[in-house]
Amino acid sequence: MFSFLKKKSANADAQVKESPAVAPATEAAPAQAVATPVTTQVETQAETQAGIQATEQKIGWKDRLKNGLARTRSQLGGLFSRAKIDDELLEELETTLLMADVGIDGTEYLLDALKKRVRQDKLESPAQLQAALTELLTDLLQPLEAPLELDAHKPFVIMLAGINGAGKTTSIGKLARHFQAQGKSVLLAAGDTFRAAAREQLVAWGERNHVAVIAQESGDPAAVVFDAINAAKARGIDVVLADTAGRLPTQLHLMEEIAKIKRVIQKVDATAPHEVLLVLDANIGQNALAQLQAFDKALGVTGLIVTKLDGTAKGGVIAAIARQQPTGQPVALRYIGVGEGIEDLQPFKASEFASALFEAN
Repeated sequence: MFSFLKKKSANADAQVKESPAVAPATEAAPAQAVATPVTTQVETQAETQAGIQATEQKIGWKDRLKNGLARTRSQLGGLFSRAKIDDELLEELETTLLMADVGIDGTEYLLDALKKRVRQDKLESPAQLQAALTELLTDLLQPLEAPLELDAHKPFVIMLAGINGAGKTTSIGKLARHFQAQGKSVLLAAGDTFRAAAREQLVAWGERNHVAVIAQESGDPAAVVFDAINAAKARGIDVVLADTAGRLPTQLHLMEEIAKIKRVIQKVDATAPHEVLLVLDANIGQNALAQLQAFDKALGVTGLIVTKLDGTAKGGVIAAIARQQPTGQPVALRYIGVGEGIEDLQPFKASEFASALFEAN
């Protein structure tokens, strides 16, 4: 491990090192930092933004999104290439939506609205049906679209949660690059102290993005996050991304441990965490609803990231999430992931998603 930034002031060092990791009764070893020199961070920020822009020019996000949703879209097959709209087409469409994990409620909602549109607008061709379905899905998903605003707090503390394998650590690395492209400075907190591989992976993302990583080999994950926020304050960092260990919703004692991290964060900043992101693997389909309910109860989830949409034919689960959200303001779907590339995690936009899902190649 490298030491903290050598060029920061002595007062900043003291602030980070002398801050209690957690409550006095639970002292923990001070976290270590993996950092790049300040000059390197400044010099590489422009290079990072230029690299992102160059990559995105090669293949636009809409094309990557469409490619990423190919498996889900393929379920539609030749439904919209038929000669006319009939009962058989609507029945097959119902089956297709269910297979794509739109869910029973979501499928009924879309089909009822679609049949009403067919009658009112006198739709005759499957192409018209396809356009109407795209519009209806966009309307259904629109409440989930809410871009994340980072300027209200500094540092803006984002806590990420989810089960093992959902893609939390990878999402953190991609978010770091995304925020850098917006001109924000970022610090990572390796709060998954239970898995050495997770810590090493986050350190690798830090090196790749030229950002500091606060980590320790073992101990209380809350201590790592606590020290990371103090370090961010001392250095004037804009965004803190805090990783946490994977939890199954049924592991109540472990869910309590992750809730403790949130409470400890609030000891540093009573307004934090400013965003609690739940990372969901699209491959789990309808199980995403149960995970959202459990993590929301434990942490108060404020936003979602749905990953691995490129590896599943169940991309319709986003419609199920929109339909099954509790009454009132739904939990925002902040980002979706459609590939392994660092630029393949982007803010969710309802119209783009619906178009990529239903429109022909």
